[in-house]
This record gives sequence, C-alpha cells and structure tokens, in this order.
Amino acid sequence: MIEFKNVTKSFNDDVVLRNISFSLRRGETKIILGASGSGKSTILKLILGLIRPDSGQILVEGQDITKMSERELVQVRRKIGMVFQEGALFDSLTLRENVGYRLYEESSMPEEEIEIIVRRVLGFVGLEDAIDKMPSELSGGMKRRAGLARALVGSPKIILYDEPTAGLDPITARSIVDLLIKLRDFEGVTSIIVTHDLPAAGIVATEYADIGPDMDVRMVPCDNNFCLLNIHFIMLYEGEILFEGTLQQLKGSEESYIREFVH
Repeated sequence: MIEFKNVTKSFNDDVVLRNISFSLRRGETKIILGASGSGKSTILKLILGLIRPDSGQILVEGQDITKMSERELVQVRRKIGMVFQEGALFDSLTLRENVGYRLYEESSMPEEEIEIIVRRVLGFVGLEDAIDKMPSELSGGMKRRAGLARALVGSPKIILYDEPTAGLDPITARSIVDLLIKLRDFEGVTSIIVTHDLPAAGIVATEYADIGPDMDVRMVPCDNNFCLLNIHFIMLYEGEILFEGTLQQLKGSEESYIREFVH
C-alpha cells in the first residue's frame, strides 16, 4: 500500500533520510524505531505529502505522490488517518466538533449522519460520554484517544501513528496500545507506528485481540501455536535503515546500537 524507493530528504545541509527503501503491505503493521532526530516523523510527513523528497519515489496504493499537485494530494490524504503525538485538538471546539471536523468542513453529509459517525468512533475509543467536553476538560490520555477517534472518521485504509504513547503513564499507554491492536485485528487497519517506546511496540508485536465467551474483548499473548506474521520493525540510525525484520530478530541483533536501544 505504501512503498519508499531510494528516498532521500535533507533540510538545508542536514541529510535526515538517506536512500531509504521499504514497503508496507495491506494488513501489515510497520513499527519504525529510532532516537530523536533519526528521521522517523519525517517519513510520516513524506507519506502525507506535507514535504517532498529530494530524490526517490513514494508510492501510495501504487500512485507516485512525489509529483502530485496539492489538489491530488488532498485526495490521497483522505485515505489516510493520522494520529498526532499530542492529539492536536482545536482548543475552541468541543470533542464532537473536533472529531467530526473533516466531515463538517469537507462534506455535504447531513449533521444527523455526522453525529452517528462521531458517536461510533468515540464509542470505539471509550469517549462517547465526553462528546460535549472541551479539550481543556480532557486528560492527556483522553486527548490521545480523541485524536485516534478523529483519525477513524472516514474509515481510512491506512493509519499513521506519531509516538502514540509518548508522555503517558504506563496504564494510559497500555490503553492506547490496546486500541491499536483492536484496530489492527478487528478493523484490518494497515499502519505505520513511529515510536521510541520499545515495550509498547513489543506488546503490539506479541499480543492479539480476541473476543471471550462473554463477548468481552481481551488481549491474548502469542504462544507457540500462534505467531503474528504481519508485524515488522525498522530501526533508523543517522538517516539510514539499520535493521528491518521481526521483534525476535531485533532482540537477537548483534549490532551495538540496536543492543543499546533494546537493552
């Protein structure tokens, strides 16, 4: 669904990404790791067409977006949900207005239909009761979940996550991770997760969502009889891909930088 072909990006004389190539298949989750400044978030901006590469190609659903006009890029972005690190809510709008913003501004859909969609996505993230609250009334974790709900409006085929658990306490971070897993397993979402939180990424790679006998959703660890095959990791170092593979391969790497990052 997404493919980078020999992509290089610089800001002034600083080369942030150098000759990057990777692909994201339908239904796959790609977790991009790396230290601050390694180019992780730049990859997300390139996918959205917010910035353009110096060289190379970026394909989204087979289309090269590097030569597209802004109008064409808008159509591409409508297929992609973006979850920002801090939720990125408008302070002057209610949660209802924030989550439904794209539909209110860009569609002719009746407000009654928008209300149904907004309540559905807020229900998915557990925030329907907060629909009339202002961002100032929400906790950090609630803002992060609200940002996720907003990304779900329009039922995107691809969701990009920029540090989804950064700055959250362990319990709240775990609730966000569980939502990512449910979206992957129940909605078939294809995603890229940019993070430096390896423990959270490890949960995404080793647990799956299941429905119990009483119809409750539970997270189940993988065992020897079941393994998640659609989760892959990329490690960036100084603008280049240092590693690409599974979590097990990542933890078994002898590369000194990776060993330091993992341990």
